[in-house]
Amino acid sequence: QVQLVESGGGLVQAGGSLRLSCAASGRTFSSYATAWFRQAPGKEREPVAAVSWSNNIYYTDSVKGRFTISRDNAKKTVYLQMNSLKREDTAVYYCAASGGAYWEFASYDNWGQGTQVTVSS
Repeated sequence: QVQLVESGGGLVQAGGSLRLSCAASGRTFSSYATAWFRQAPGKEREPVAAVSWSNNIYYTDSVKGRFTISRDNAKKTVYLQMNSLKREDTAVYYCAASGGAYWEFASYDNWGQGTQVTVSS
């Protein structure tokens, strides 16, 4: 098990940038896949980006070219750099970790508390 704490959310104008961080605790963090999910009001939670322990990466189509996921195993931290933000990116963003494959989104069973990202026009 790993414990996850997100930070870095906030209010930003459309076209702006934010960087989310997810600090993890647990000795085996480097062997976990990690991902960012988001949930907008009235919508289901969806995966945004994921990175495997060996740095294989997934992005959902709507964020490709704008968001970058990265991880620093020494710092036990995962980042989500979000550029060219759009109003439709407004959501609560959650960090998650999985002992399974990074693309198996149903396998993510360690969750942070979430951080709000609001993009204004």
